[in-house]
Amino acid sequence: MHGQVTGLFYAIYYLVLAVIGVPGNLVTIAILSRGNCGLSKCITKYLVGMAVTDLLVLITAVILNRIRAIYFPISFLSITPVCSLRIVMIYIARDSSVWLTVAFTFDRYVAICCQKLKAKYCTERTAVIVMVTVCVVSCLKNIPMYLIYEPVYVVNNVPWFCNIKQSFYSDISWIAFDCIDYILNPLVPFFMMLLLNALTVKHILTASKARQRIRIQNNQTKKNDPEMESRKKSIVLLFAISGSFLVLWTTIVVNFLYVRFTNSNYSAGSNPNDPKFILQESGIMLQLLSCCTNTCIYGATQRKFREEFTRALRYSFNQITKIVK
Repeated sequence: MHGQVTGLFYAIYYLVLAVIGVPGNLVTIAILSRGNCGLSKCITKYLVGMAVTDLLVLITAVILNRIRAIYFPISFLSITPVCSLRIVMIYIARDSSVWLTVAFTFDRYVAICCQKLKAKYCTERTAVIVMVTVCVVSCLKNIPMYLIYEPVYVVNNVPWFCNIKQSFYSDISWIAFDCIDYILNPLVPFFMMLLLNALTVKHILTASKARQRIRIQNNQTKKNDPEMESRKKSIVLLFAISGSFLVLWTTIVVNFLYVRFTNSNYSAGSNPNDPKFILQESGIMLQLLSCCTNTCIYGATQRKFREEFTRALRYSFNQITKIVK
């Protein structure tokens, strides 16, 4: 009974995730691409890139993997070579999404803390180069993932489903690959974002105190500070995005550390009462949820984004009304 309830929860959760996340990211891409949100072209490029990769994660990891497995357990996508390719695509989309978030965080760190480097680095051209590099490296890094799976069973010479080979847990080369994979994602991004945010906060506090002293000396304490107001908006957006990432990826990091330090395997997902299964699935669920949060963050922190979003909703509603009539 408990297993059925758990299965129903997963079925509803991933369906809701897809129904909200896919349209949300599509609308985000459309709104940001128009460039009417009052953001610089550099920031806009990163945010569009993050929305695109989040959308790809939802399509590959949620729709083609989780929802398909729940509602259509046996299909063409279940054949082992196709299954392996599908998993590789999930990892490519995941790595691209994570590292674009890191790239955005670093870009904002440079813009806030490194004024001499800002003019050269925080440009639209640099953003495009960084985004292309991240996507290409993510593709190359995950090609070996195709080789770690074997069929669960073979019917009429057709291999079905994907199961991690036992050699993956014993062969030194695969152990090294898995460690490097988790070091590159999520350990390095996780701790890089912690470090960059800590350095940014330190710089902001120091700069704010210095600026406040100057304003007191000039008797300007009662006047608004346009520079600080503009910087505050950028800081709120940065901390909201990176903070959301850190919170939602913590469980995945804990699960990796648990598997490696206890010499255990990743859960196969058969026993919903197994603490290892609960930890692993909770991490995956929160990780995938992170692909839906940025749209909410933009709406909460950016007034012009909210206006564009409201305008898009009104236009869509009017078009549907005309079609119905």
